Amino acid sequence: MRAPIGNFDEAHPATERLDLLPAPVAAAVTAEMLYVDTDPEKADTAVFVETYGADLLDASANCVVVAGKRGQDVTLAACLVLSTTRVDVNGVVRRHLGARKASFAAMDAATGATGMEYGGITPVGLPADWPLLIDAAVVDAPYLVIGSGARRGKLIVPGKVLAALPGAVVLEGLGS
Repeated sequence: MRAPIGNFDEAHPATERLDLLPAPVAAAVTAEMLYVDTDPEKADTAVFVETYGADLLDASANCVVVAGKRGQDVTLAACLVLSTTRVDVNGVVRRHLGARKASFAAMDAATGATGMEYGGITPVGLPADWPLLIDAAVVDAPYLVIGSGARRGKLIVPGKVLAALPGAVVLEGLGS
């Protein structure tokens, strides 16, 4: 099967590649999601785009874990924005979470809570009680490349499918 975006050797329905996905991601992928094998050494956006296709610069989204704090309470959430933008952690995220302070979660906290590898965190298969904040531009994309939960491999997913994930809240201006 050929991927709808990028220059990948082959694409497979993600539901047929469960053995290559971390357990929480494998339990959550759907028939609309494709899996493509990629070199983990080429996972960072600039190198990834150079290797797998210039069209992916505008068709990639990054998922980051943030921690919102109010007093002793800490809320972990995931944010999904186009790879050409940055998450507005101190504005949109902080206000949405009702936090006094928001910051990127520590690597060990993010990987421990998600069961995913750092650099491959995906919005697919997140803990059920987490908010998933998605920039509105992500939802409008016909297809996006996102993490697979591991540094090796990516998922290709329609933007509208991402908006339907558990806990998803679409926000204008999340990515700036």
